[in-house]
Amino acid sequence: MIHEQYAVYAARQEELIQRSNGVDSSFYNGVYERYRYPVLTRHHVPLHWRFDLNKETNPLFLERLGVNAALNPGAIYHEGKYILVSRTEGLDRKSFFALAESDNGIDGFRFVGKPLVWDDIDPNETNMYDMRLVKHEDGWIYGIYCSEQKDPAAPAHDTSSAVAQAGLVRTRDLKTWERLPNITTSSPQQRNVVLHPEFVNGKYAFYTRPQDGFISTGSGGGIAFGYCDDIHHPVIDHETVIDERRYHTVYETKNGQGPAPIKTDRGWIHIAHGVRNTAAGLRYVLYVFVTSLDNPAQMIAKPGGHFIAPYDAERVGDVSNVIFCNGAVVNEHGQVFIYYASSDTRIHVATTTIERLLDYAFNTPADPLRSLDCAKQRGELIERNEQLLASTLTPAE
Repeated sequence: MIHEQYAVYAARQEELIQRSNGVDSSFYNGVYERYRYPVLTRHHVPLHWRFDLNKETNPLFLERLGVNAALNPGAIYHEGKYILVSRTEGLDRKSFFALAESDNGIDGFRFVGKPLVWDDIDPNETNMYDMRLVKHEDGWIYGIYCSEQKDPAAPAHDTSSAVAQAGLVRTRDLKTWERLPNITTSSPQQRNVVLHPEFVNGKYAFYTRPQDGFISTGSGGGIAFGYCDDIHHPVIDHETVIDERRYHTVYETKNGQGPAPIKTDRGWIHIAHGVRNTAAGLRYVLYVFVTSLDNPAQMIAKPGGHFIAPYDAERVGDVSNVIFCNGAVVNEHGQVFIYYASSDTRIHVATTTIERLLDYAFNTPADPLRSLDCAKQRGELIERNEQLLASTLTPAE
């Protein structure tokens, strides 16, 4: 017998799912639109994923397997639907992947099926999260995620040190998933690994982030590029850093590739995350750069500053002052949907177009890297605008 409380809370959840989402009119920069509500939260997770609905075994209708957060989704536009592979974190800190889909990409997202599973080839893998999805030209949809385990070199009393590597799965239908071996690099820690959507020089190409420690980059860091000959034995022998960390920038402490780059007629648009340290802890933001169509490892444009940063209520959550993105899609109309999580708690969308992204990437000035030079750069903009305003506002003689 289904508990009578189920109908009550299911109706409330349906109101949440069907709530219309609109552009947040309090924010404007011309580059993208923000929206009033998150598109996916822990409250969207189906009741029958969390509660035992049987009144005999759960007479008080208590939540049995709670969910703490929905965050950091991979994203794909597939068969006319906007699909997220959400990192869904239980109350036990373990994350699992779950599909949610929407018809329009900005509201109506609904979890479907069950949490994703595949062959368990790594008994030491404890946690998994932050999947990047890409439709590759070889016909498969690949997912690369962070595969985390306890650091085997840590002393027995150290129950926090971890090792992160890049887990690899693939599918054709988003239902049945094949587990491939972990991606191997020379780096002791490897997160934020992304597969390039096309073959490069006849090989699979990857964006990596070599790192010495689980948290600190050490001598590593930066977004790197490398090749793999055989996807069934994914070994990257050499990584070349294409976007370095730099002092007193938004990517000073760490940076990493977000989703797979977006192909345009002027180059590959990359959305990356940058991290800097503050008195309140690490601050994560997004930034943009463009690489060459002919050579995806060659930087050709990089606007200064951040692209998306925590805004208002987005600043608060499990890990505050964080914006993270590992999913973006482009539909058949050239509209771009950027799915990002705020403060490791909930998922939002920002929308733009290829045209606006290219304008932003190529026409926004680069970071001069020094305060006086930044002041001069802004002063030149002010001077040009003042001349324009004066010519417009002065009555003709």
